[in-house]
Amino acid sequence: MQDGTHLYALDISGASFVKACGGPCTEGCVTLARIGEDAWALGDSKRPDAQPLRFTTEELDAAGIDPARFGLDA
Repeated sequence: MQDGTHLYALDISGASFVKACGGPCTEGCVTLARIGEDAWALGDSKRPDAQPLRFTTEELDAAGIDPARFGLDA
């Protein structure tokens, strides 16, 4: 399991973020990328310059965020 304090040390410059939208994506969407084993980055397409938040798979699950909704495997 990834230590949450080390998530922000991971290089995400090459991360491939994908969107999950519940409706029209005219106001922005949540984006998600796998950034390592048991590590995820959660961004906002409306604020592309904002630093994405980072989570472990367990933390994503606790927040009710399912990577499958983004077409990603957990």
